[in-house]
Amino acid sequence: MGIGPVQYMVVAFPGNQFKGEIAPALEDLVRSGTIRIIDLAFIVKAADGSMTGMELEDVGSDVFQAFESLTAERGGFVSDEDLQAVAGALEPNSAAAILVWEDVWATRFADALANAGGQLLDIQRVPRELVDEAIAWADENRAAVNA
Repeated sequence: MGIGPVQYMVVAFPGNQFKGEIAPALEDLVRSGTIRIIDLAFIVKAADGSMTGMELEDVGSDVFQAFESLTAERGGFVSDEDLQAVAGALEPNSAAAILVWEDVWATRFADALANAGGQLLDIQRVPRELVDEAIAWADENRAAVNA
């Protein structure tokens, strides 16, 4: 079995207000076999603009310890250059997390496509705001038709 699609995201936390609520949600995804976390890093940009980038294994707080059990493998996907680039985009007094994960749920399908000679031509993620707008529009039109 191959590896499923790998994705990454960068999430900013203005005011350096990073809390641990994300860890339980990620844990659910990992434990259910939906995703496998490949790499996870954190960046803190101080009010004076100085930056501290940390791979998970370098972080000692209780909040970050909650993530430790979720990352069985670290592939070194997040580089120092990545941390610098993200830090450059952050406002002062902000934090960010970089998460790299494998969509384990899609591994079997990806293997089936490859075995069938299929070639992925394009794949896009629809932004959440557009999905929310489309659902709201459909709900409004459904209500108007049913009225």
